[in-house]
Amino acid sequence: MTEAAFTPRVFSGIQPSGNLTLGNYLGALKRFADSQNEGIESIFCMVDLHAITVWQEPDALRHATRQLTAGFIASGIDPQKSILFNQSQVPEHTQMAWVFNCVARMGWMKRMTQFKDKAGKNAEQASLGLFGYPALMAADILVYHATHVPVGEDQKQHLELTRDIAIKFNNDYGVDFFPITEPVIEGAATRVMSLRDGSKKMSKSDPSDMSRINLTDDADTIAKKIRKAKTDPEPLPETAEGLEDRPEARNLVNIFAALNDQGVDQVMQDMGGKPFSEFKPLLAELAVEKLAPISSEMGRLMQDVGEIDRILANGSERARAIAHPILRQTYDIIGMVQPAQT
Repeated sequence: MTEAAFTPRVFSGIQPSGNLTLGNYLGALKRFADSQNEGIESIFCMVDLHAITVWQEPDALRHATRQLTAGFIASGIDPQKSILFNQSQVPEHTQMAWVFNCVARMGWMKRMTQFKDKAGKNAEQASLGLFGYPALMAADILVYHATHVPVGEDQKQHLELTRDIAIKFNNDYGVDFFPITEPVIEGAATRVMSLRDGSKKMSKSDPSDMSRINLTDDADTIAKKIRKAKTDPEPLPETAEGLEDRPEARNLVNIFAALNDQGVDQVMQDMGGKPFSEFKPLLAELAVEKLAPISSEMGRLMQDVGEIDRILANGSERARAIAHPILRQTYDIIGMVQPAQT
């Protein structure tokens, strides 16, 4: 098998940790919805096994998994066009992860900056899962022979590890079995920043709810948060270059561009010279137009969690139909004795 023979396939996953934000929508969900109509098979996963690398309250995790699924669907991901499932229902992920635990090197794992950031000074008290989860992330991707993964800037290092694992496996066994997955990073707002501090990423864990727009916020709340977003006293510049040292202004322009499917240069042509007293109401109106229907649809979907569970179960069956043969082939390559298929 050569790399050219791999079927184009997109995979991505989001942790069900609650409170989807505008950053999740612009950086992931909106792009997922757009990509599913490009004729490439799309697989989207609620990565609940990744979530338990840190303590989760069980009922809250179940709720967050269903709410995340509702967020996918409300944002335009069609469960008939795309495969939508939660990770724990497809055991091939963890089976492949063990193989990759044996391929990945300790030095590679120790370089993962997210482990250092999350474990902090208490690394000795962090779970083994938190240290090793990049190998599970590689398994999430490669168990489907995914050729493309939409990622934010903060996940590029993990995708590089996935590529390293694929290359080492292929070299160790003299095969061209796993694709060298390509990152997909695009759009004006792949990294949405805090509404209170343009130097920090918008985060669901920020103590200030005014720092973010939640996908569950109603129209009035969305508009209020935009109006109160931090800015500077100068009007918008005429060109994108003028935003370079103005993080809050750049963030709001990026959000406008992404919500309106425009480039930043086009926004600057249209909005350059306007004071924020004029720009913010326009942004608030646009944000409400795009996001309020998502909030309403998520609320409707969460009224019937049984239907959400059925969607996830159907998605897991479709996912396993792809993952299981790839796992069996992996086992065959590395010499595992397998019973004959019936």
